[in-house]
Amino acid sequence: MLVLGVESTAHTFSLGLVLDGKILGQLGKTYLPPSGEGIHPREAADHHSKVAPVIFRQLLNAHGITASDIDVIAYAAGPGLGPALRIGAVFARALAIKLGVPLVPVHHGIAHIEVARYTTASCDPLVLLISGGHTLIAGFSEGRYRIFGETLDVAIGNAIDMFAREAGLGFPGVPAVEKCAESADRLVPFPMTIIGQDLSYAGLTTYALKLWKSGTPLPVVCKSLVEAAYYMLAEVTERALAFTKKRELVVAGGVARSKRLRGILEHVGREYGVAVKIVPDEYAGDNGAMIALTGYYAYRRWIRTTPEESFVKQRWRLDSVDIPWFYDLCEEVVLNTSTKRRP
Repeated sequence: MLVLGVESTAHTFSLGLVLDGKILGQLGKTYLPPSGEGIHPREAADHHSKVAPVIFRQLLNAHGITASDIDVIAYAAGPGLGPALRIGAVFARALAIKLGVPLVPVHHGIAHIEVARYTTASCDPLVLLISGGHTLIAGFSEGRYRIFGETLDVAIGNAIDMFAREAGLGFPGVPAVEKCAESADRLVPFPMTIIGQDLSYAGLTTYALKLWKSGTPLPVVCKSLVEAAYYMLAEVTERALAFTKKRELVVAGGVARSKRLRGILEHVGREYGVAVKIVPDEYAGDNGAMIALTGYYAYRRWIRTTPEESFVKQRWRLDSVDIPWFYDLCEEVVLNTSTKRRP
C-alpha cells in the first residue's frame, strides 16, 4: 500500500511517501517571512498553493512512480494556521477525487510522535514534543496519548523565535539564538514559571527582551534564555518519568534538533536509567513523511473520510484523538529487533 502524506500546518509545505509502513522519502519547501516579521498565515498559504504541484511532480519522479500508484492520501487536518491548513486539505481532496482513493485526516502533533517512535524503534515511551507550535509531555494510556504537562501559553519554539525576531537574529530562531549564546561569558538569572507540570514561556521572552534593551550583552541574554527554557523542560520531564516509570524518553519536534537540549535530556536519562531517543533531524521539523506514516497506521485501523466530510481544525487537542494502532508499531519494533539479533 502506497500512502501520500500532505503537510501544510504552518510555514512548510511537504509531501511524503510511505510504502507498506516504510518511509520512501519526502520533499518540501518552507515559506520564509520577511526579515523581522513572523509567519503571515495568508502569505504562507499563497506559498503553499504555488509550490504544491511542483513538489508533487518532483517527489513522484524521484521515486519512479506515477500518481495512479497512490492508494491512500493522508493530510494534516490540524492543529495549525487556518489558511495554510486549508491549502493542504484542498490539495489532498482534489487528488483523492481525481484518483478515486480514500482520505485520512491526521493530527499533526500525533504524526510528530509516530515518526519519532518509528525512527527510534520505540514502543511505549514518554514523549517530549517540542516545536514552534507544540510543547507537551505525553504517554500512551487507555487508547490515547495522555498529557503529563504542557505549555500554558506559547510553545518553546515560538517563544525563542519571537525573541530572535525582535533581536534581529533571524529565522528560525532556536539555532540563531543558540549560535549567539556560544560567545556568552556568563549567565543571568531568569524567572522560570512552572505550575505543577505545566509551563509558561511568554514571560521568558518578555524578560529576555527587557534585559537586552536595558544593555545586557545579547550573547548573555541568549544563553540565559535557552538555559532557562531547557531546564524548565528538564524539570517537568523528570517528574513525568518518576510518575509514569517509563523506560524510554522519545524527543520529537523541530526543537529536538538542539544539541544543548539533547545534552540536558541525556543527563536526565542517565539519572533515571532511561533510554533517551531523539528523532533524526530530517524528521524533526514538519514533513510529509510523518503524515503519510501516521495515515498508513490509521488507515489500517479503518480511519478514513471522504472529500465531502474531510475537515481541518485550527485547534485540536492531541489527547482528544484515539490511537487504535499504538500497539501495531510495538509489534513491528519487537519483530525488527528480534530479526536483527538473529545470527
